[in-house]
Amino acid sequence: MRIGTARQMPALARELVSARPDVIMAISDWAVYPARDATRSIPIVAAPMGADPVAAGVAESSARPGGNVTGVTLIAPDLEVKRLDLLRQVVPSARRVAMLSMHREVTEPGEAPVRSAAASLGITLVEFYIERIDELREAFAEMHSAGAEALVIVSAPEFAVHARTLAELSMGAGLPTVCGNYRTAEQGCLIGYGPNFAELTRQAADYVARLLSGASPAELPIGGPTHYQFVINLNTAKALGLTVPPSILARADEVIE
Repeated sequence: MRIGTARQMPALARELVSARPDVIMAISDWAVYPARDATRSIPIVAAPMGADPVAAGVAESSARPGGNVTGVTLIAPDLEVKRLDLLRQVVPSARRVAMLSMHREVTEPGEAPVRSAAASLGITLVEFYIERIDELREAFAEMHSAGAEALVIVSAPEFAVHARTLAELSMGAGLPTVCGNYRTAEQGCLIGYGPNFAELTRQAADYVARLLSGASPAELPIGGPTHYQFVINLNTAKALGLTVPPSILARADEVIE
């Protein structure tokens, strides 16, 4: 096992490849790309990656990857569109929406769908990118200066770890927020919407087993989430002075009161 920061990943990938493993499980885009740069022969299982693997150039197609990378993807750009739409339904008056993300070099190329969706809804999307969690307070101050009325937080591992801090900052700024992991609503985010990560982990583990049994990564279709979980925190809605439409509450998997 090798664990490190995005900057450390290339060296860690080369070190791992030198050990000649039968399969490499790469957790997140920051592990997938260096692993693929380090080897084009050892099978790599994305477990998962957020970008579209075809658009990112690591697979020829989802149905037939054609190389040594397969696994599962979050289909993140499509999810951000769904999150923006849920936020719009809860806060229909918001016309200036901030979007907070990390690791700009990885996430920005996949944001075209959410920009297009915002434009079609008459929403001005104001994008903010940070590289470190200690930049959060400055980012929220900039959102305030930009006149943001609501916030989309793009799914990132660091954001999931610091969900409570994000919820507190969003509340302090008076921003209704949709977060990229359904569990973040339990920490105070207004809306949590995302895939079931336990399901994705099981899919990735199954891919590893199939590869060890002789399957070819070039022939294993890239999978994705089949179940999404949608959570609304009514305590947060009340604190923000929002009334969540009954139609939204009826669709939620969980309502926190």
